[in-house]
Amino acid sequence: MKKTLKFSDIMAVGFMTFAFFLGAGNIIFPPQAGLAAGEHMLPAMFGFLSTAVGLPLIAIIAVAIAGGGWKGLTRDLPPAVATLMAVLIFIIIGPAFAAPRTGLVAYEMAVKPFIADAGQMSLTVFSVVFFAVALFFAWSRGKLIDLIGKFLTPALFAVLAILAVAVFINPQGDILAAQGDYVDMAFTKGFLEGYNTMDTFAALMFGMLIVDVIRSKGITDEKATCTYLIYAGLIAAAGLAFVYISLFYLGATSSAVAAGADNGGAILAAYVSALFGPVGQIILSAIVLLACLTTAVGLISACSDYFSSLTKLSYEKWAIILAVVCAVVANVGLSQLISLSIPVLFALYPVAVALVALTFVRRWLPNPRMAYRVVLSVSLLFSLIDAGKFIGIDMSVLKFLPLFDYGMAWALPTALAMVVTRFIGSVQSVQDKTQTA
Repeated sequence: MKKTLKFSDIMAVGFMTFAFFLGAGNIIFPPQAGLAAGEHMLPAMFGFLSTAVGLPLIAIIAVAIAGGGWKGLTRDLPPAVATLMAVLIFIIIGPAFAAPRTGLVAYEMAVKPFIADAGQMSLTVFSVVFFAVALFFAWSRGKLIDLIGKFLTPALFAVLAILAVAVFINPQGDILAAQGDYVDMAFTKGFLEGYNTMDTFAALMFGMLIVDVIRSKGITDEKATCTYLIYAGLIAAAGLAFVYISLFYLGATSSAVAAGADNGGAILAAYVSALFGPVGQIILSAIVLLACLTTAVGLISACSDYFSSLTKLSYEKWAIILAVVCAVVANVGLSQLISLSIPVLFALYPVAVALVALTFVRRWLPNPRMAYRVVLSVSLLFSLIDAGKFIGIDMSVLKFLPLFDYGMAWALPTALAMVVTRFIGSVQSVQDKTQTA
């Protein structure tokens, strides 16, 4: 008799998955995008949901289809290339961007509102203390994360639900005209902004952790594991969508209370203060501080575990190195860190999307090894065009490329490469069989 999970177990795994994803980026980017989108909030929001909810959900499903691990996803790539991709993803979601961002968001939303003359020194002191505490918990290889998360995630979701209701009942301002790229290409701009959550990268790595949790509950059948993993992804996606929609509307109605704010953390902090006063700010600060700390512990723990498997350095030494690097990187400031991360995301996100897409069509590819190499190479090549354009390199000679003006020059070439490898592979397979005969 096959073992099955109870409804309560399925919901628990789903909320755990939601907790994996609900971090700093999920909170700070929707308000900023909503403020800039203004009257074009709806198309911008749907674009954002496509990459911040849709792609991570699809990535979770791809992990399930591939057998629940990174090796399954990349089995048609050379081992060195697969390892390099994994290292880059761990660097992005670890010491380079996502982990330092947790400290910065905690500072912006939990500490800065209470400091009269907040400056670089206060950020430096906080980042050192924050990542020292994260290192303390990560030292035990994240064993305390589950205990904290059982109470933290429901509390954080409850606070965000209360905030969402308050925002819709008592918006703090009118929705103004769209700004910048949101004027003419709201959906596409929202689509690209969704990259910033980095959740598609996280989904590729978190998927295997969720599979381990499901299997620890006695589920051994691969089909059942795949089904429960998809259920977990759907529950997490629903929770994320709820949070994003409410925070988008918050940002769109924040012009009166968040004038001059240069990031989503500052917008949300100002809005909460206007709605609930000092008490609301204290509650939100405590929840966000704990949420960001738990995320930082998880990221440092995961990265240390992976890097220690590749090198002679121990887990503990890697944890120290990563905590120090995160504290240093955090001192560049939230707005600066976001601006630095965007070109990297422009370059690598399309590769992750292509990898996920290939997982779904692999069964129809006559030569998967060739297809994976060609499609991922094409996606990287053309995504570098978008990254180069963002950092100011003159790419006008390539303006003829479809979707060039929308920051998605990679999309059609990657799709075309996938189609071509479907048929070229077929021809090659026939020729090989003929020569063999």
